[in-house]
Formats: sequence, structure tokens, C-alpha cells
Amino acid sequence: MGFRVGIVGLPNVGKSTLFNALTRTAAAQAANFPFCTIEPNVGDVAVPDDRLDKLAAIAKSANIIPTRITFVDIAGLVKGASKGEGLGNQFLANIREVDAIAHVLRCFEDDDVVHVDGRIDPVADAETIETELMLADIESIEKRLQNITRKVRGGDKEAVQQERLMTAAMAMLEDGKPARMVEVDAEDQKAWEMLQLLSTKPVLYVCNVAEADAAEGNALSDAVGEMAAAQGNRHVVVSARIEEEISQLDAEEAAEFLSEMGLAEPGLDRVIRAGYELLHLETYFTVGPKEARAWTVPAGTFAPQAAGVIHGDFEKGFIRAETIAYDDYVTLGGENPAKDAGKMRAEGKGYVVKDGDVLHFLFNT
Repeated sequence: MGFRVGIVGLPNVGKSTLFNALTRTAAAQAANFPFCTIEPNVGDVAVPDDRLDKLAAIAKSANIIPTRITFVDIAGLVKGASKGEGLGNQFLANIREVDAIAHVLRCFEDDDVVHVDGRIDPVADAETIETELMLADIESIEKRLQNITRKVRGGDKEAVQQERLMTAAMAMLEDGKPARMVEVDAEDQKAWEMLQLLSTKPVLYVCNVAEADAAEGNALSDAVGEMAAAQGNRHVVVSARIEEEISQLDAEEAAEFLSEMGLAEPGLDRVIRAGYELLHLETYFTVGPKEARAWTVPAGTFAPQAAGVIHGDFEKGFIRAETIAYDDYVTLGGENPAKDAGKMRAEGKGYVVKDGDVLHFLFNT
């Protein structure tokens, strides 16, 4: 089960610098954080999680395998992309294939780096990309509504549902708001997702600031934060220059450099975690002497489906899940002490996996 976050941005905002730093950092940490390059512009990176190291230490696990998320460096965008300007068609096609968008915004002043529009206004930059996605959605909906007219007249239930959802999306878009603002009932969720509207993608704004502003941000990143909060989205402040420097250092040097800059951790760690949270993902763990491993599931996943992430046979033959809460596992000192204290539970098919659960699945082959 792969989860993909597309990194987008206007020219000269630091998008590629951040992506390159992200992939180099992951490669440098290969001992504990596996990384692989699927394509030149795709990076599969580990999600930082201190809990995994603590579990591995308690269980004396030989290997530590973190959960991962994929970042895609998407082709640059210019105004008019929805009409095919620049690499517009490629840009929109790539957006359609990701689960969420990390939008890099320029929040720094530098006369040596020219802005494509001749001004520094990250909120306006965000609106440029959002507008292109919305215009593309409007064009897509108009075509699809024409194509299903006959089916709707014939009373086709699926077509009637699609028309209702597309009409709701169109009303929102024509009001100048992205389709993600439409409230969708649970019974319509699957059909809504099938529409694959670009402006339904959740957005993480990545504010690229100067080195001096990396710890606290600045007025420009503050404005982005206000915009993100109003939209129900998130924002993260990073300095591409700092991240690029860190990516060239070993772990000890990087920690010292971060300390000197007044930073608790690399900004890219926050980007990775924020992307994970943006997709409403959770982590459960399997722990033993061979390996301690983190697994990714969407929030609300039932135990059999969580087992299926490991192997399809686990889901098909699911019997029960032996479950220990993370806090109990760590506080009591491992599986056996937790079991002796009555903190190991046997959960059935109706159990909803919780973030941090340490699980062992029993199944029929």
C-alpha cells in the first residue's frame, strides 16, 4: 500500500533543492532508514518515528524497518497550466496520481534569485496553483456531465449519483473554492474519490525561508500559516539551504549543525511527518528478535485489513490480533511483562487498529 505526496511549486522557489535534500538525506541514513529511487524524480523515504527505536531496544531486534512514504518531484507549473501552457498537461497528469500535495512556497527575499512574477508573495503563488487545479476540474466536470446525460435520463443510479456529486463540486468551484470543501456523505465517498478531481487533494504548504528564519519563520510564512489554517490545511517552515547542507553531513555533524542553528530536528523530518499526518495515516508495529517494523494504515482500519498490509493471506485467514498498546509495551518492558500484567488483548475482526498498537496476528493458512 503506497502513499504518494507530490511536491509542486512555481519556478525558483526551492522545490527541487528540497526534493534533492530529502532524497540525499534518506540515502545517507540507509542503515536505519531505507531509501530507494524508483525513478529520477521519485523518492521513497522513511517516516521518522522514535517509538520504533524504543520498541527495538526493548525487544533487542536485529533489524529496524520504518514505515515509508513516497515523494514525487512534479514538473514545474506556470500560469495557464490548465490550458496546457508550459508543462501543464504533464503537471496535471502527475497531480492526478498522488494522494496529497506538498506545495513549496518562496518565503525569502533574494535579489539574486528572480521570481517568475517579479514579486515575493507566497499566498498569491499558492492561489496561482490552486486556481489552475480548479480550472482543470471545471473543464473536466463540464465534459463528464455532457457524457452522462443520456444515462441520467435513463435512470442509471450510478450516473445519477455522479451527476449529483459533480454538480455539488461545480457549485463549489464556481464559488471560487476548491472541491475539497464539498461535504461528502459516507455512502458517496467511494464515488467521490472516483471522480479524481485535482482540487480535492489535501495540501501541505512548505514555506522555504532564509537560514536566519528557519527556527521561527517570518512574516511571509506567518501569512501562509493563516491561509492554511483558514483552509483546514497545514504548513511547515523549512530552509532549503540548511536542508541541503545537512544532507551532506553525517549524523553527528548534522546534529551539531542543527544545534548551532537552534533547531531540534531537520525541517525535512517535519515535512515527512506532516505529509504522513495529512493523509490521515497511522502506524502499528510488529516487534520481535528478528526485526522491529512499522506498518502504515489509514486511520479507521480494521484488524483484518491491517493484517493484509503485511500479506494478503493474513487478511484472508484472519483469526485474531494479539494487541498491546505502545505505552504499555514500553512502560512494562516488553511483550511478556505486558502479557503477565494483563495488558495483552485478543481482538477480533471488528477491532479498529489504533496508532502505536503493537500487534501479532493469528491466521489460518
